Amino acid sequence: MVTIEFLGPINKPNLKLEISSLKELKEILKQDESLKEWLELCAVCLNGVMVFDENVSLKSGDTIALLPPVCGG
Repeated sequence: MVTIEFLGPINKPNLKLEISSLKELKEILKQDESLKEWLELCAVCLNGVMVFDENVSLKSGDTIALLPPVCGG
């Protein structure tokens, strides 16, 4: 299973899913209306490393973190 972490203001509990790619994850998460907008804005980390390729392979034990944009001063 892959663990999905929703950080910051997304305010969702972690999920555990049987998925094999980020593309598959996005398709699943798009079904949740409250996440659709976040998916377009968030950076994605795989096991602590930023990833940009939707086709990256995922394996059991991986952790995906959705990082919303932040601002501060």
